[in-house]
Amino acid sequence: MFPALCISGNIRHPTPSAAYRRRPSNLSHVTLLLASASSARLSTLRAAGFDPQVRVSGVDEDKVLADAGPLPPAEAVLALARAKAEAVAQQVTDVVVLGCDSMLELDGAVHGKPADVDQAVTRWRTMRGHHGVLHTGHWLVDTRTRRGLGATGSAVVHFGDLSDEEISAYVATGEPLQVAGAFTIDGLGGPFVERIEGDPHTVVGVSLPLLRHLLADLGLSVPGLWSHQAS
Repeated sequence: MFPALCISGNIRHPTPSAAYRRRPSNLSHVTLLLASASSARLSTLRAAGFDPQVRVSGVDEDKVLADAGPLPPAEAVLALARAKAEAVAQQVTDVVVLGCDSMLELDGAVHGKPADVDQAVTRWRTMRGHHGVLHTGHWLVDTRTRRGLGATGSAVVHFGDLSDEEISAYVATGEPLQVAGAFTIDGLGGPFVERIEGDPHTVVGVSLPLLRHLLADLGLSVPGLWSHQAS
């Protein structure tokens, strides 16, 4: 277990603290490693100038949550993000590991990826015309110092009032089966989301502003993790 500097709870609109506003102490280049198989997270990070390595954790998510006991959704995703980051951090050196996990909270229930087509269709029939909260937990581990910290970002997602035909067509693409909440905003599901309250990157799966704040608390900077092409 890596020592944690802090565990932040549900942050809908992160406000920079004094710690966030201080100048990062380490501006030298360091490699970011994404402990996730999510192509959306990888694309988001690359578009923001990062060129992360990728290593999937293989963590048993059900066991992590069972061992943690009952948790609110914002804490559950943080626990999973931490487990993923720390599992990968045990295998590597001289990198900063980022673990993430997302869940949709809708009408008091929490949803990850749908188990099958029928569940995806049922979920979208519940979601249409309503709104839910997408929680994404983030956990960083600096393997050079063995320090870790994390926080959860949350955004309110308002769904369109889809017809049965639209739901069937969307689910048939297979995309809803691959993502938490059974929807995307950066793919085929984009037209079916009316609006978002909060950071859209949180909904994609990694909040870039929140990542910047967490890096600052580790004494790191965003430019220090940019790829050489971006810098």
